[in-house]
Amino acid sequence: MEIYGNVEILNAFRQMVESGHVPHAMLLHEDDGGGAMPLVISFLEMLYDGNPRVAKLIHPDIHYVFPVAGPDKPVSLQFIAKFRELVLENPYFYENELYSAIGIEGKQSNISVYEARSILERLSLSAVEGGYRSVVMYLPEKMNVQAANALLKMVEEPPAKTLFLLITHFPEKVLQTISSRCLHMRVQPLSEEAEGKVHLKEAAEATQLRDLFHDLLEAIAQKDLLKALETGEAVADIKVREQQKSFCRIASEDLRRIFLLQKMPDLAHLPEGEEDFYKRMASALKPTFPRKGMEALDRALLMVERNVNQKILFTSLVSQLYTL
Repeated sequence: MEIYGNVEILNAFRQMVESGHVPHAMLLHEDDGGGAMPLVISFLEMLYDGNPRVAKLIHPDIHYVFPVAGPDKPVSLQFIAKFRELVLENPYFYENELYSAIGIEGKQSNISVYEARSILERLSLSAVEGGYRSVVMYLPEKMNVQAANALLKMVEEPPAKTLFLLITHFPEKVLQTISSRCLHMRVQPLSEEAEGKVHLKEAAEATQLRDLFHDLLEAIAQKDLLKALETGEAVADIKVREQQKSFCRIASEDLRRIFLLQKMPDLAHLPEGEEDFYKRMASALKPTFPRKGMEALDRALLMVERNVNQKILFTSLVSQLYTL
């Protein structure tokens, strides 16, 4: 993972690992989307001797905790696959992007006592690889009093080689009983240049996804089923589900543009340099295509969130769009 700035923190982490003096609890204060997560993962890579599973967020002795919501006493483990996809796609994610990724936007999220008990249960087991057992907690300010009380003794007097890494946006809101046991570190905000690089990468990914959808529309307009199915396979082959969800959203946005061109052209604001493409599609596709296509994409987005087999899902989506 690429790190922008915060050389002082990286150096401090390196010295901790090299000296063997690793504080048992650290609280990193970042601005929302500020890059504490890639710093933490880089630190853990050092601590776990460069084990490649750390960077993939699949090391068995590293446990990720974050605010969740839902019925039946939800805990982070139930959402870990979607969390992992989000971090691997963009470790500089914003808080609202987390809630969107795990499907709880608009709900009251927290880190509950059930989460605390889950953490304690996992930490009661010996480390799989005999080294550190680590807990990475995103937004400890979302931890309620019962959860904090349940974890307090473990954070205050942890067993040997047990580490807590907490990432907060509001350190003053972290319960004092937990905050006072941690070494505090301020993650400096991204520079304008670094922020530009992060957004540039996101923009490049969005462009690639839009190009894929344009290829699909071209194939449908030309009645080339083979090419359309090949495009569907390319979307199914995307490894990160968050990107597949982005594809569905971008595709819906494009169909809305085409709908406006067909019905209310004065309201269609087209990307500069791509006017010809949208106008060709507006002429080539049936007037009912955009609305029905958006409905199909909404269903596909829901299926991606439900972890349906991607190959079946996107082959079906292409077939539906082709026959509209």
